[in-house]
Amino acid sequence: MLELGPEPGSPEYAAWMKEKAGETPRPLRSIRCQPVKTVPPHHAPVRMASGGDIAEIFGDPAEKGNFVIGYTREQGHPVCIDLEKFVQRSAGVFGATGTGKSFLTRILLAGLMHHNRASVLVFDMHNEYGFNDTASDTGLRVIGLKTKFSSRVRIVGLGAGAAIRNNTPDFNLEIAMSDITAADIELLTGELNLRETTPTVLHALVKSFGGHWFRQFKEMNREEVEIEDEKGKIRRVPHPESVAAWANDNGVNVVAAEGLHDKLRRLFDKPYIVEKPAADSLGQMIDSLENGKHVILSFGNFETDLDYLFVSNLLTRKIRDAWERNTNSFRSTGKDEPRQLVIVVEEAHKLLNREMAGQTAFATIAREMRKYYVTLLIIDQRPSQIYDEVMSQLGTRISGWLGDEDDIHAVLSGLAGREALRGMLARLQPKEEVLLLGWGVPMPLPVKSRRYDDNFWRELFGAGGKKDEAQIMKELGY
Repeated sequence: MLELGPEPGSPEYAAWMKEKAGETPRPLRSIRCQPVKTVPPHHAPVRMASGGDIAEIFGDPAEKGNFVIGYTREQGHPVCIDLEKFVQRSAGVFGATGTGKSFLTRILLAGLMHHNRASVLVFDMHNEYGFNDTASDTGLRVIGLKTKFSSRVRIVGLGAGAAIRNNTPDFNLEIAMSDITAADIELLTGELNLRETTPTVLHALVKSFGGHWFRQFKEMNREEVEIEDEKGKIRRVPHPESVAAWANDNGVNVVAAEGLHDKLRRLFDKPYIVEKPAADSLGQMIDSLENGKHVILSFGNFETDLDYLFVSNLLTRKIRDAWERNTNSFRSTGKDEPRQLVIVVEEAHKLLNREMAGQTAFATIAREMRKYYVTLLIIDQRPSQIYDEVMSQLGTRISGWLGDEDDIHAVLSGLAGREALRGMLARLQPKEEVLLLGWGVPMPLPVKSRRYDDNFWRELFGAGGKKDEAQIMKELGY
């Protein structure tokens, strides 16, 4: 519904605008365009929407901060999302396998980087986003974000000497043993098949060794030694530096302690977990994000669920703590406002399912970190497996075709007019169309998504793909 108001330029128009906008300045379209309150009567005149109508509702592509995400299906008019509004709340990109979620995510990230609306941290489990790649279905080259934003994107490889698709990362990430907490281990209960006794053993380890518990536990052995008792008989007892000896000394069940030691061998053997990292790579990542750069953490050869769950949650916990400190400092002093941060999580159902959502740092971010300038962008093919409390916190949802009824229900949960939206989702063309929903767009709309190709980059950077002086200076951080 379009509210016209008084004649533009008249004193009445200025007063009307001020009254509508309130104390917070808003774009003209958000003042004039309001949700329909009544259904038009039968035989009311109807016409196809023009490009001007679409721009009136979704924003003019020429205006700063408006990013073209796709085009109307009937006439090909550009449809924008407001990037500043988009990053204010967590968002999700959904679609069945093979519907182009990764390409759509690349398009969104390129828009955020080009328009400098937020710093981006990508947990790149399959090494797709940083360096150039080849599309599995077409065999065509896929441009990596590092190629186009070379000075503003830092590629981080997991583990010393890691190489990403035969490319050398900007620096490597090693995790210090002292950074690992008991909560990080408890998060892996499902993956490591930990028992209900695990929290008790972990608590005793932390109480015994403090922040060095992981190293001390790793160095314990499982050996026995022979001793001669008072009667001259030889008997075997736990080695003084064994798990059993520690358990006996600290009132811990020996079987439970040795069981946990066995389960943690999968982490003990990870080469990226070291006693003393060669450099403060975690600090470098946080500094880069705070200073307007973007970080893509490529997991390299460490592509198991255990690696992804452990590393992504530990790093997110550290980064969340840093942003909370920065925000509290800003609210106390009014200086150095934190930079907006978007954390991109692939296969989000592994981290945000019902069993794990209460323990991960990601669930906390989805629920309450918006006030600390941190939001999530989750990418998943099975939204029905994501905890419904997390799904309800997502502001903008961009969904490709979904075949499972439970997944469709999950994407549309909490939205009005779900039956009509269900019909829109069911009629989407795979790999070509997506449905825009929620906070970042004024109304739900199916669109033809942009293609991630050379033409996209020409349109993003301007004619011929050349960058102007302002863009070059922005990429350099000035």
